[in-house]
Amino acid sequence: MELVRDCLTTLLLALGCLVAVTGGVGMIRLPDFYSRGHAAGKTDSLAQVLIMAGLLLQVPSHPDLAMNAGPRLVMIAVFILFTSPIATHAAAKAAHLSGLEPWTKDGGSRD
Repeated sequence: MELVRDCLTTLLLALGCLVAVTGGVGMIRLPDFYSRGHAAGKTDSLAQVLIMAGLLLQVPSHPDLAMNAGPRLVMIAVFILFTSPIATHAAAKAAHLSGLEPWTKDGGSRD
């Protein structure tokens, strides 16, 4: 049972790291603020929740942490799931209200 838990933990942590790296690559490669914000917002939330889930699987194997760490990890994951998309939306709305135009295929902004 412990081997299965360790394998699942490793898988979740590796997936979380892969998603985070993918978001970082998206931040570098995408052309404008809105696309970068989309890449960062989506991958950031998913990567952090996957990492939290991987850590949560290890809580039962450490009895001194089981009482405090489990509920805290769940609260952090829920907090991230609510706040990260809201922060991304607020940043995109602020950019839109300040007049930042999205990138278009011809290399300029829309008219």
